[in-house]
Amino acid sequence: MRGSWPAVSCLAFVALVPVLVRDAFLLDGLILILLWGSAASAWNVAGGYAGQVSLGHSAFFGLGAYAVAVLGTRWGISPWIGVVFGVLLATTVGFAIGFLSNRLRGPYFVLATIAFSQVLLIMASRWRGFTSGSEGIPVPFRPGFWTLGMADKRVWVYLMLGLAVLLYLIQLYLERSRRGYQLAAVREDEDAALSLGVPARWLKVAAIAASAALTAVCGALWAPYVGFVDPFYVFSVDLSVRFALGAVLGGIGTPLGPFLGAALITVLETYLRARFGGIGAGLVGIYLIIYGVALILLMRFAPQGLVPWLSTWQRRRAVAGTTP
Repeated sequence: MRGSWPAVSCLAFVALVPVLVRDAFLLDGLILILLWGSAASAWNVAGGYAGQVSLGHSAFFGLGAYAVAVLGTRWGISPWIGVVFGVLLATTVGFAIGFLSNRLRGPYFVLATIAFSQVLLIMASRWRGFTSGSEGIPVPFRPGFWTLGMADKRVWVYLMLGLAVLLYLIQLYLERSRRGYQLAAVREDEDAALSLGVPARWLKVAAIAASAALTAVCGALWAPYVGFVDPFYVFSVDLSVRFALGAVLGGIGTPLGPFLGAALITVLETYLRARFGGIGAGLVGIYLIIYGVALILLMRFAPQGLVPWLSTWQRRRAVAGTTP
């Protein structure tokens, strides 16, 4: 854990928030930051460490959400079992996608992932007999931890915090382990990695499958928290872009970056919607314009993301402090 004190400090602060804060709105924002940060971290496993940039990760998020919603509404099965089922389903699909698109690189792989998520969107919105079609599925609230029917948002904070810690440790392992170095070699130059005996293709498949499983966990926990699963949301390209954007803004290929990126996006989006969302009919979308401009400026002055930019700034200050 050497060098991880910023992440440990952030996670310790989050753990103290429910003790000090009772405001439901603030706790809800913290839960969403942890959830979207975990989803961005799951995307980072494939997109950041393996170089498999995907804009179809909402497919795995939606599979996890639908697994919990369908099993709960049709057969009254616990969401925890739905989480396991969604992870198994997403892992199987991730292996299939990784194997079938193994030789695709760059934009071709991106297009393949988008196409798959849209196929699932069409299936979920048309299969009325099983998924209720485009109407979506309301997830029933049944009190109890086994049914994830918890009205106290402080419990949700700690549940999401546990998921965030798990994702952070996985990324930390990939950053400092032998497998992580092999994935970095594949990301930088796959042909060179193959020439050195690195099993590049199987590593990419494994990274996509692991990323799919972790994303499905996020979707499976999101469904009972929100209480409704909409196919046009959980399988949308916009949601996939949100995962990728969180990792890119925070620092792609870094353990803490996706959480910082998710925090920035969630706070900025919530504030701008509340501040400018109700301005006149002609300017109803002005908060989206401001939101987009703010993100463009951030990427202009910190193109590598927040974590690398902060590291560079800290090194420059240290060098300036030691210079006579």
